[in-house]
Amino acid sequence: MSLPETLHKLVTAAGPSGYEQAPAAVFREAAAAFAEVSYDSVGSTVARVPGTGDGPSVAVVGHIDEIGLIVHHIDDDGYLWFTGVGGWDPIILVGQRVEVATRAGRIAGVVGKKPIHLMRDDDRKKVPQLKDLHIDIGAADGDAARRLVRIGDVAVIDAEPVELPNGRYVSRSFDNRLGCYVALEAARLVSEAGGATGDVFAVAVTQEEITFGGARTTAYSLEPDIAIVVDVTFATDQPGIDEKELGKHRFGSGGVLNRGSTMDPQVFELLHAAGEEEGIPFTVSASARATGTDADAFHISRGGIPTGVVSVPLRYMHSPVEMVQLDDVDNAARLIAAFARRLRPDIDFKR
Repeated sequence: MSLPETLHKLVTAAGPSGYEQAPAAVFREAAAAFAEVSYDSVGSTVARVPGTGDGPSVAVVGHIDEIGLIVHHIDDDGYLWFTGVGGWDPIILVGQRVEVATRAGRIAGVVGKKPIHLMRDDDRKKVPQLKDLHIDIGAADGDAARRLVRIGDVAVIDAEPVELPNGRYVSRSFDNRLGCYVALEAARLVSEAGGATGDVFAVAVTQEEITFGGARTTAYSLEPDIAIVVDVTFATDQPGIDEKELGKHRFGSGGVLNRGSTMDPQVFELLHAAGEEEGIPFTVSASARATGTDADAFHISRGGIPTGVVSVPLRYMHSPVEMVQLDDVDNAARLIAAFARRLRPDIDFKR
């Protein structure tokens, strides 16, 4: 399977939390081919596929932001000092090429630190911290750097998608442009099949990596009858991961349905039935508390929104080499579309 053009555009558009305009534009352009598109002041996007009757509305939600870096100081030698936007393992950043988004366009840079040759023995054994790292854009001095970059400019790792065998790809920002792409595909499949009984919304929300801000505001304003949050989860066929702790969610096993304390039980059962009866592969994970996804905002919005989570197995999360198997992406979208089309108008979620 080749990487779909829309997904390629999504993962190569730089958009850390709060600065998601570029990937949001890709999402809106793709959605406009089959849906009614609107967006808000927080930067979240809703693509509506109108329902054919009085059935429940379903929001299929991915977050459009990615982790990144934000410049908080430019020293007199022209180096940029930064902190993380979202959760970073600092060791991943060492030696990476980055692109800094400025008002004049993208600027190339590299993440540097003190060379190992000049470090004391004890320091060589320590994991670097963000405060030990800087971005070098090749500026001659601080004045030259400040003419190009402003405090508050953000950066992402510069990494193009790479195709591997067995329908697998690596890229930065699969977390969670994959969720947005699945939301788009699920809504497109519903539209292509003639619609569902109620409205189906493909939603790309902002700021998940820092505040759940886009999920909070969209859940409140859209007020769907049901929310299906799509995110990534840990593929368990990676060295060092214990399936006794996380369950068994290997590449090729389809989407992962979350079942747990904050998930609506009827939504889970309907997703489960859709997968079984349509012959779409999936696995099941369990959560006893919060999910760490936008579902944590949706399920308690207003008077409560019945919520489910469908995740895509991913290796090497929060790195520039996040890896996915494309048939898992396809099967997650197919399962959600089947779920939406099977909803009855008279369904009742009170319990």
